[in-house]
Amino acid sequence: MKIIKTHLVKLAFMCLLALIATDANALGTLKGARVLVYTKNGQGFVHDNIPAAVACIQKLGKEQGFKVDVSADPAVFNQANLKQYTMLIFPSTNNDVFDTDAQRLAFRHYIEAGGGFVGIHSVTGTERKWTWFKQMIGCTFAMHDFYQKFSVKVIAPKHPSVQGLPKVWDREDECYFGKELYPGINVVMAHDLTTLKPGVHEKPAAPFGSLYPAVWYQTFDGGTIWITTLGHSKHDYSEPVFVKHILNGIAFVASQTKKTDFTKAYALTRDDAVRY
Repeated sequence: MKIIKTHLVKLAFMCLLALIATDANALGTLKGARVLVYTKNGQGFVHDNIPAAVACIQKLGKEQGFKVDVSADPAVFNQANLKQYTMLIFPSTNNDVFDTDAQRLAFRHYIEAGGGFVGIHSVTGTERKWTWFKQMIGCTFAMHDFYQKFSVKVIAPKHPSVQGLPKVWDREDECYFGKELYPGINVVMAHDLTTLKPGVHEKPAAPFGSLYPAVWYQTFDGGTIWITTLGHSKHDYSEPVFVKHILNGIAFVASQTKKTDFTKAYALTRDDAVRY
């Protein structure tokens, strides 16, 4: 019995070391990085979690050694400004967040140049009339079920953005559903729809059965994209597990993002066809 217990302790310790090493490798790429947190919302509902999300990311920046700029001014979307950023972070943005198509094209050029993007919670409701943006996000907002406790499952346990998270994460949140789902996304966490109360989700969830995309990533049009639909409550952004979730996503994008190269940007308009 003692031999078995000793073996289990050693195995657990080895797993812990592996987890720490994985986190260290990903976090190391954040040192000296610079991120832009963009907070502008269009007309319509504005989440009260945005200030908490900004404070959370600023705190992570101080702890992990990366610089955080915050703006709600769409004028920041120009090549001269964007080229300094490792990634752009949109926390719970909603509806039209750019004033002009020139700003939209500058955003697209940043992604084509190899930039990174992190979208949080209602980001799927952003720029709903812009096809390219919806493809980059991975879908556009359809609806969400009412705020309640339900489970989210890790379905890609080896992906760096889920390291250290519960395999089955029981939490209170809004379960988001999308439409115009883009087939290029890679899902790493899924809503367990069997844990939702009967309500309004059955129809939009039907194509997926009992599991529905909650967190995903993709390489799209030159850039690295990571999206989480979780994070409705402003209190989430001081909750340790959720904060780790956001840090994991930011670190993953940083690990995949090299210096932007705007010579690779090719679109002449915001709506040019993607060059696959």
